[in-house]
Amino acid sequence: MCQLLERVPDTSSSSSDSDSDSDSSGTSLSEDEAPGEARNGRRPARGSSGEKENRGGRRAVRPGSGGPLLSWPLGPAPPPRPPQLERHVVRPPPRSPEPDTLPLAAGSDHPLPRAAWLRVFQHLGPRELCICMRVCRTWSRWCYDKRLWPRMDLSRRKSLTPPMLSGVVRRQPRALDLSWTGVSKKQLMWLLNRLQGLQELVLSGCSWLSVSALGSAPLPALRLLDLRWIEDIKDSQLRELLLPPPDTKPGQTESRGRLQGVAELRLAGLELTDASLRLLLRHAPQLSALDLSHCAHVGDPSVHLLTAPTSPLRETLVHLNLAGCHRLTDHCLPLFRRCPRLRRLDLRSCRQLSPEACARLAAAGPPGPFRCPEEKLLLKDS
Repeated sequence: MCQLLERVPDTSSSSSDSDSDSDSSGTSLSEDEAPGEARNGRRPARGSSGEKENRGGRRAVRPGSGGPLLSWPLGPAPPPRPPQLERHVVRPPPRSPEPDTLPLAAGSDHPLPRAAWLRVFQHLGPRELCICMRVCRTWSRWCYDKRLWPRMDLSRRKSLTPPMLSGVVRRQPRALDLSWTGVSKKQLMWLLNRLQGLQELVLSGCSWLSVSALGSAPLPALRLLDLRWIEDIKDSQLRELLLPPPDTKPGQTESRGRLQGVAELRLAGLELTDASLRLLLRHAPQLSALDLSHCAHVGDPSVHLLTAPTSPLRETLVHLNLAGCHRLTDHCLPLFRRCPRLRRLDLRSCRQLSPEACARLAAAGPPGPFRCPEEKLLLKDS
């Protein structure tokens, strides 16, 4: 029992010693301790000193203590800003010119020049060209010539890989078929921004989420656009596609739509109304071929809009496809005589159109008679 009592420290003496030490040291804190705590675990008495430390380790003197009044910092000092680096436009190195001759293993050149080889390659298909690209490095460069790839067909592929997309950009085709593929909006936007010379684009069977990339991609050379059987596309989506981009430059008065230069537009199987046709007449005035087949809302008022005196398509339409439009009746047939340049009129599978009325239209014609190779199909030789 005595031994246990001897082991207990004298707390009164230690506390008095610590109080004296704290009074003499002015409640200074150690660097390893948390802010606001003394060495012995107690907080310093407020009346014992006129100085105090803040969280940043600085001392501030209270008013009335005789020292200068310092402002309390609200928080830790922010880190220094990194130095601003100069920004430069990084461009790829210039592409080396194509070799004009084919070097042989013996050190000499093949007698046929590059132009002659390209004429030979033009008779090959895509599969044969890919085989030729594996022969040598010179043939591989020659086979990337865009004159050998006027059209690329990637239709009905479930997924498009990055090497496939980069291969399309390297070949720079004039016509690209992406129908019924799983192309995403990001992939399509990446492609269109790098194919400024694209003239024909086929996107039939794709989703509107992917096709909406057309609203933010400039296509100055586009002449044919195929949007047949697009999923979930209605008047609001088509309006977004036809209207000019909203982010025009300040002071720019020209409201040029995205499809101003398109000559052939295929919109088969879409839920279009007369409101969409009015936008089409306004923002696509150079159409010479229009496909509205199997559009459930196209009827006699739609034909009246297309052939009205104020319609720009009245003088430009050459091919018009209205097959499968069940709302068309015999009353709309005389309206087609307003189109003098019409050469092909497809009215097949229109239930309310009689073969006799179509035969009378074929005999009269706009400026001349039509021939009917099939029932309700009117053709005229140019």
